[in-house]
Amino acid sequence: MNDGAVAAVDWTAPWLAPWRANGEATAQCLASGTPQPQALNQADGAQSGLPVRFVAQSELPGGVAYEQHIFDTGSVPTREGLHDFFNGLAWLLFPLTKQRLNRLHVAQIARTGIQPVRGPARDALTVFDENAAFLQAPDALWQALLAKDWQRLFVDQRSLWRQAHLLLFGHALLEKLVAPRKGITAHVYRVQPDGDSLADLDAWVAGDLQAEKLEAKPFAHLPVLGVPGWWAANQAPDFYADASVFRAP
Repeated sequence: MNDGAVAAVDWTAPWLAPWRANGEATAQCLASGTPQPQALNQADGAQSGLPVRFVAQSELPGGVAYEQHIFDTGSVPTREGLHDFFNGLAWLLFPLTKQRLNRLHVAQIARTGIQPVRGPARDALTVFDENAAFLQAPDALWQALLAKDWQRLFVDQRSLWRQAHLLLFGHALLEKLVAPRKGITAHVYRVQPDGDSLADLDAWVAGDLQAEKLEAKPFAHLPVLGVPGWWAANQAPDFYADASVFRAP
C-alpha cells in the first residue's frame, strides 16, 4: 500500500474542485488500509453504478492488451499509486468519455493489432486520456490560446476568464499537479456542452470523440498554472514573460 502519495494531494487546489468529493472519500479508504481497487469500487457504490469495476493489476492476463481486457470483461486493472488513483477517479467522473476512449482503442486494436509502436490514432487517444483538459470559453480566448498570444490571453483579456470554464481530465496531468510547477501543460480540447452539469459535459465529449478527429491533433497547449485564480503567482503580469514556459508560436 502506498497511500502516502495520495495523502499528499491538496484537495483545496482549484483545479481539483470537481474531483474533490470522490477523491477525498477514496483517499480516506486508502488511509484505512483498503486496497486501491476496492476503495474506488466503494466510491462508485456511494453514487451510481459504472460500466466497469476496478480490479488488481494482477488480474490482467499476460499477453492481453489493457484496453482489450477492459472492453471484454468490464474490469479495469488498477495498480496502487497516484497514476491509477486518478485514472479511477476519471472513470467515476467521466464514465461515458472513458468508455468511449476504451471502445476507440479497441477498434484500433482490431484494425491494426498490437504493434511495438502505437499508430497515430492510438497515440492521440493516449494523449487525450493522459493529458487532456476541457475548455468552454469565448471565441476571443480560444483564438488567443491557439495563437499562443499569452499577453492577450492572460493579461489583455483576463476579465474574459470569468466567462470560461477549464476542467482537467487527463489522469497523468492531475498526477503531475500534485507537485505543481509552472511548466505543467495540458492538451486543451474545446467543448460546447448542451448543459452546465458534469454529466452534460461527459455526454457531449463522449459523443464528439472520433479517432480521426484526434489524429488531426485538435489540441491547444496551455500551461495550466497560468489560468487566473489557479495560482497566486500569476497575478503578476511578468509571470507570463517566462519564455521557457509561455513559448512563442
